[in-house]
Amino acid sequence: MLWSDPKNQPPKFLRDMQAMLRRTGVLLALAMVVAMFVVNAR
Repeated sequence: MLWSDPKNQPPKFLRDMQAMLRRTGVLLALAMVVAMFVVNAR
């Protein structure tokens, strides 16, 4: 690999979409944990 080779990075919109999907996954996981606590508390 040469120093002049282009960087192997996806375009900006793809990186933004990956970050958004990662945040959505974390939020969904947290929502599931909270829902399990609420259902258990009844």
